[in-house]
Amino acid sequence: MIPLRDDIPSSTYPYVTVSLLVLNVAVFLYQLTLDVNGLERFIYATAAIPAEITSMSEVRPVNVLPVELTLVTAMFVHGGLLHLGGNMLFLWIFGDNVEDRFGHLRFLFFYVAAGVAASMVHILIEPGSVVPMVGASGAIAGVLGAYFMIFPRAQVQTLVILPLFISMARLPAVLFLGFWFLFQVLSSGISAGAGVAWFAHIGGFVAGIVVALMYKAFRRVRG
Repeated sequence: MIPLRDDIPSSTYPYVTVSLLVLNVAVFLYQLTLDVNGLERFIYATAAIPAEITSMSEVRPVNVLPVELTLVTAMFVHGGLLHLGGNMLFLWIFGDNVEDRFGHLRFLFFYVAAGVAASMVHILIEPGSVVPMVGASGAIAGVLGAYFMIFPRAQVQTLVILPLFISMARLPAVLFLGFWFLFQVLSSGISAGAGVAWFAHIGGFVAGIVVALMYKAFRRVRG
């Protein structure tokens, strides 16, 4: 299922969401200028590598950044055009509304914190892995979790692609995102070790739910 748009208008311009989109695309365009060796060095310098985080030492001596900072830089690096495009599509559709509700600065902190939390869940599951972890999907999963809790009745225009069947459908956000989360959970068992950090997606989504619940509770307290 591919989301195309939702029906929740934003009351403010999504400056942070747009800036994140531009930054991710800019980094990817820079990656395209690198040769094979240069790209490999760039990936290892910016990616979050579980074995580096758990040991606080470098797997390969190419990193000019503190190891812990790669938990942030990895969010802006992607492994290919489809990887980038899919992530940016979800960020564009769901990020503006969460930013609108949280406020620009709080949304930025939330986005980064969700990405770090997502990466840490993956690292807890595979602490000795030396496979570089890159991509914005963990942070975006946090955005999806928050959207799931704040806008469950929103309608998501969706392109449904199945074998011998392609159709358009309007799905409630709670159903669309619930199915997305279920897919991540099932894939974490079926496709473990396939090069996708499924548990980062799961961790980010749960982190988003927790933050959204805290946000809603805070708003109730304030009246």
